[in-house]
Amino acid sequence: MAFPLPVWLAVQEELLGHGGEDDSVRNCFDDFDDESLFQMFHLTRPCLLFITDYIRVRINNIAQRKRALSADAMVMVALNYFAHGVSSVAILRKAGISMTDCSAVICSVSAVIAEMSDQFISFPRSREAQVSVALKTEKMCGIPNVLGVLAAAHFRTRASPYDKLMFWSFVNLMGFTSVMIQIICDSDGNILSAEKCCAGSTFEQDLWDSSSIGKEMEEDLHGPYWVIGGNGYNLSKHVLTPVAEPANDKEIRFNEAHAKIYSIMRTTLGSMKRRFRCLMQLGFAQEASLSKQSNIIKTCCVLHNIAKKFSVPSPPADLKIEHLDPEKQRRGRIPTDPEAIKARQELIDGKLSLGSSNEDAQTDGITEDE
Repeated sequence: MAFPLPVWLAVQEELLGHGGEDDSVRNCFDDFDDESLFQMFHLTRPCLLFITDYIRVRINNIAQRKRALSADAMVMVALNYFAHGVSSVAILRKAGISMTDCSAVICSVSAVIAEMSDQFISFPRSREAQVSVALKTEKMCGIPNVLGVLAAAHFRTRASPYDKLMFWSFVNLMGFTSVMIQIICDSDGNILSAEKCCAGSTFEQDLWDSSSIGKEMEEDLHGPYWVIGGNGYNLSKHVLTPVAEPANDKEIRFNEAHAKIYSIMRTTLGSMKRRFRCLMQLGFAQEASLSKQSNIIKTCCVLHNIAKKFSVPSPPADLKIEHLDPEKQRRGRIPTDPEAIKARQELIDGKLSLGSSNEDAQTDGITEDE
């Protein structure tokens, strides 16, 4: 899981330590039946109550000035926006605010949730956690010593066409304007890392090289483990990419195993975008300040992990999701570390557990629309 049991228990202990809310006190979700709740927020009641309790603690702790809205109403308004990408008139009316005030509420709540992302999004750092994640991944695809799947996820945004230089910095290789953020997920689709929000034209490799987790892994701080990367990354001693031109059956089977685990990222992003429709369009962006977009994306990553913890079903797949990345994402020919090539070849020739890469390996059952 993206956040281990001790963290989960600490979260609950903090809520209990603050007294929580008396069960007899009504909350803003009590007027909805379970079906309406899911339609409005794409989350279940137990999940919503957990999120609300936790955000209430944070908002009450950091807010020094008087708020026009209660913490519960702020969370209700924000979660409705995250789920649909627009604010429901019924929810705004219930909260007693106008559409004009809604943006400030969403920004405030997303900033609070993004700030606590390290409590719900965590890369496996202990040896026990690393071994557990790696064994589960190997069972799923047959490749040993893999901690996660690495990708630069694109999210549509708008950019002013009047500043041509800035506008083109947001245009990605798929032809639309976007911001991108580096995400690592595990074989179950839990988000393990989310960082480095930037304009859509940024190269994936540059994102990895400048990221905290990228620097840590390439400096061997996480031991002899890989993350699975696509063609936009350079093969290295810790980023495992597919063989560009497989020359034999072993290399073909390795690429098939690589594609199988890499598809988990597409599944994960597809699931996130269906649950949180706000990710389909993040509004106007300026390259100098992407904090609003970054906070919303990180917030959705946190909520995604919490939803998985509560086994919340995914909303129906009734919208198109963009491809994860185009095949031309690679930035020309860059010399590859001979040691990395040797390590990958040794894995292909002797360590690949092909028998484990069975067809009925379990995922969360959701695939990204093509």
